[in-house]
Amino acid sequence: MSISRRNLLVGVGGALVAGGAGGGVGYALGRGHEPDPPAPAAAPEPKYRSRPDLRTLPDVTITVPAAGTVAGAIFLTPASGTGLWGPLIVDETGQPVWFRKVPDPATVAIDLKAQVYRGKPVLTWWEGTIGGTGGQGVGQGEFVIADQAYREIARVRAAGTEQADQHDMVITSRNTALFWVYDPIPYDLSPLGGPADGVLHDGVIQEVDIATGKKVFEWRAKDHVGLDESYAPLPQGDAAHLPYDYFHANSVGLAADGNLIVSARHTWACYKIDRESGAVVWRVGGKKSDFEVDERTSFSWQHDFRQRRDGSWGLFDNGAGITKEREYSRGVVFTLDETARRTTFVAEYVHPDRLSAPTQGSFRELADGGSFVGWGQVPHFTEHHADGTVRLAGHLPPDNQSYRAYRSEWTGTPADQPALGLRVEDGGVVVSASWNGATRVARWRARWGTQPGALNGGAVEEPRSGFETTLRVPGTPEYIVADALDEAGTVLGTSSAIPVRV
Repeated sequence: MSISRRNLLVGVGGALVAGGAGGGVGYALGRGHEPDPPAPAAAPEPKYRSRPDLRTLPDVTITVPAAGTVAGAIFLTPASGTGLWGPLIVDETGQPVWFRKVPDPATVAIDLKAQVYRGKPVLTWWEGTIGGTGGQGVGQGEFVIADQAYREIARVRAAGTEQADQHDMVITSRNTALFWVYDPIPYDLSPLGGPADGVLHDGVIQEVDIATGKKVFEWRAKDHVGLDESYAPLPQGDAAHLPYDYFHANSVGLAADGNLIVSARHTWACYKIDRESGAVVWRVGGKKSDFEVDERTSFSWQHDFRQRRDGSWGLFDNGAGITKEREYSRGVVFTLDETARRTTFVAEYVHPDRLSAPTQGSFRELADGGSFVGWGQVPHFTEHHADGTVRLAGHLPPDNQSYRAYRSEWTGTPADQPALGLRVEDGGVVVSASWNGATRVARWRARWGTQPGALNGGAVEEPRSGFETTLRVPGTPEYIVADALDEAGTVLGTSSAIPVRV
C-alpha cells in the first residue's frame, strides 16, 4: 500500500456562520499612476453554507443507484488527492453523514469501521503516516476509538517502542485489540542473494488490552513463515539495505473456532494461527499451501481474509501487485475441506467495469448474504446481491483512495450543536442547517424572533434533504435558530441563535 499527499486545499466560504460573516475581502491597491489591478474573481459558492470548512470535502458519486440494498451507511477514508482527508461516512446517495478532518497535512486516516467495545457500538480508525523506509506502504501510527457522540474514548498503541501499522485492527470480545506492527530487524539475507547485514520487515501481530495498553499476545511471522515463501523480490542496488518486506501482512481476524486468521500479500497465502501457541494450523495459497487450491479460487496479492457465517471463506483477490496475475480484481468466496485438504470455488464478485486494483481493497459479507467490496487504490465501492449482481456502486474522485470501504448500520448523536448558515435573498432569509454525524434527524425547523430568548416570531419546517437542508424564512427577522427533529417531532438538538445581517 502506498499513499502520497498532493495539494491539500481547505476553503472558507462566504456565509453567516455562528453569528459572524465568513469569507474574505478583496483589496485593489494603486501603484502611483499605474492602472489598478483587475478585481479578484468572486469566491465560489460554498458546498455547505452551514459548514464552509467542508468546501473541499471530496464528492462521492453514485453510478448504480441503490436497489434492494441492506440498511446502513458507507464507511470511507479519503486519503489522497486534492481535498480534505479523514474518516467519512456517507449514505447510499453519496451524501455525507459524518466527517472528521485529519489533524495535520502529514497525517492520513485509514480503515474507518463500526465495531463493539465494552458492549457498545464504536467507530475505529487508524491515524498516522504511511510510507515506511523505501515507500513500502508501512504505517506508523495508532488506532482511535470514538463513541456514538464521536467523542474519542481511547487510543490503541503498540506495546513497546513500535508503532501500529494501518492495515487492520479488530476489537475482540475480550475488549482487546488485534493489529499488526511492521518491525525492521537485522537479518542475514545472503542466502537469498542479499546483504549479510540486511534488514527484514517482520510482520508482528500484537494483542493489546485496550483499557490498560498491556500486551497479552504476540506472534512473529519470521518464526513461522520462511522467506522462501515470498513472491516479493529483494531490494536491489542502492536500495539493497532497505528492509525486505517478505510477508506484508494486511489483515488479522478471528475464525469461528476462535483462532487467528491472517492474510500476507507477499506470500499469496492466508494462514490460520493457534491463538494460544502461535503455531500455524494451516496455509491456503502460496508456495506451501496445505490445500490443493482449485483454479477458480487461486488468488494473488490479496487482502482482507475473513470467514463467512456459513463457514466458507472470502477475501479480496487483487490479482495484481508487484506483478499482474489476473486481468481484474474480485471478491472471491470458497470452501476449505480440511479432511481432503482442497478448496472449492463458490462465487466471485466483480466490478461492472472489471477494475484492477494493484493495492488495497476489502471484501465483506452483508447481513442478507450479499457482499460489499471496496476497490482500494481504484476508489470505487460496490454492493452485490448474493448472486453477484450489483445493487449499488459509487466512487470517490479518481485522484483519491480509500484503503477499505464498508457498509454498516450506525447511529450517531453528536455532542455538539447543529450548524447554521444564513443568506438574505429576495426579501427573505435562506437558512442552511446541518449537524455533522447526526443519523436520526428527519426534519429541520427554523424559528425566528427579535431576541435569542424570544424566538416566537414564527417557524417553518422542511424534511431533511442530505447533509444540509435549506429552509426559507419570510422577511428579515433579528435572530434565527434551527431545531433538528426526529420522526416523532422530538427535538434532538438546537443550533445557536444567529443574528441576521442585512
